[in-house]
Amino acid sequence: MKNRPFRERLGFAVSGIRFGWIRERSFRVQTALAIVAALALLLLRPPAIWWGLVALTIALVLALELVNSAVEALVDLLHPAIHPEVKAIKDMMAGAVLLISIAALGVGGALLFDRFILSGVLP
Repeated sequence: MKNRPFRERLGFAVSGIRFGWIRERSFRVQTALAIVAALALLLLRPPAIWWGLVALTIALVLALELVNSAVEALVDLLHPAIHPEVKAIKDMMAGAVLLISIAALGVGGALLFDRFILSGVLP
């Protein structure tokens, strides 16, 4: 796989995203939430820094969801039996997705606070 042309490597990446979409309901849910966040940006029209923060947060959530799915699939393949270490690995990956999702909610909350409270729209 090393030293492949960029176009081929890009194809692998797109294929990985497609597998995530097809195989993982959580990835589809996170993608739907990302679309809602992007629509909120279009509606609120915040300064560019907020666009960057939200875009970065969306990318982190979706990327970590793919990493979580990949690690879970690999662990299941290598050790299909129920085992305490397998559970710990899966739980830690789920925890990582949860933490970045909470951070995403924090960014969204800060954006709304900035747009409505600090801007004086709401008392």
